[in-house]
Amino acid sequence: MISSVFPVVCCDDLDEARDFYVELLDLVVEFESGWYTTMTSLAEPRIRLGFVQAGHPSLPDSLARRAAGVLISVIVADVEAVHRTALAMGAEVVWELQDEAFGQRHFMVTDPTGLVIDIITETRPSRAFLAEVARWRRANR
Repeated sequence: MISSVFPVVCCDDLDEARDFYVELLDLVVEFESGWYTTMTSLAEPRIRLGFVQAGHPSLPDSLARRAAGVLISVIVADVEAVHRTALAMGAEVVWELQDEAFGQRHFMVTDPTGLVIDIITETRPSRAFLAEVARWRRANR
């Protein structure tokens, strides 16, 4: 039986990655060893994120590449507050804060490892979007 699943991101600077998530999302360090760090949310301990030093001997060479093509979604209660924090930090915002018809208010930033983080507050989907989904479901039965 699985007890936990969480991403572990290879990076060159563990301290920079750790500090980014502490400041932006209030994550706290659960474990550090110098080459590996695990973080968690005090509000929800099942939320975990790990970082490992790129090039560490416990990793296959294929993990030496920079992560790409991955979007990490983070659901928060107040996207505007996190957006203000991101701007104050000087984080690289790659998708401006906006409302989406499919039921999100969100923005995206690039973290120090190069991953894109989608910060989301869920909203009510538009009627047009819900009708589109209903049409798609009927057509794909």
